[in-house]
Amino acid sequence: MLNRILVAVDSSVRAPAVFDAAAELAKKYEAALYAVRAIVVSPEFPPAAAVSAADPLPAHLTQLATLELMELWKRAPDLVSTSPIVAIGQPWKVILNTARDLAVDLIVLGSHGYHGWDRVLGTTAAKVANLADRNVLVVHAKQDRAPLGQDRPGESWH
Repeated sequence: MLNRILVAVDSSVRAPAVFDAAAELAKKYEAALYAVRAIVVSPEFPPAAAVSAADPLPAHLTQLATLELMELWKRAPDLVSTSPIVAIGQPWKVILNTARDLAVDLIVLGSHGYHGWDRVLGTTAAKVANLADRNVLVVHAKQDRAPLGQDRPGESWH
């Protein structure tokens, strides 16, 4: 039974589709839906400034992310709105910690391209799916899907 669902979104153009998939499940199962967004402070940003209360960048990024999450909620007017959750940190860690803290039954997040450094470091979706102690639904864009038995361009399983 799904009682609590966490949807993790970013600022990509795919975020509304990921949110919609989670909202559809929440409606179907009459589950509470929570939305989380991780804010990443660029490695080039001075580390001391990233934790300083005097620096306005983290607060500004948090405010923008909160507003974006509130906009997504407008896509699901039938659902009870919960407070947007925005945290600074590595996205996969923020998602897993939030899921644990809220005791959700399902994590919903989007897949993204698997290119470049993702092949070495792994994607956020892969890390969440591999490390989660609860079910994870990865929402794919239709153009991300290759027909069965066929590799995506530039991808090889050999």
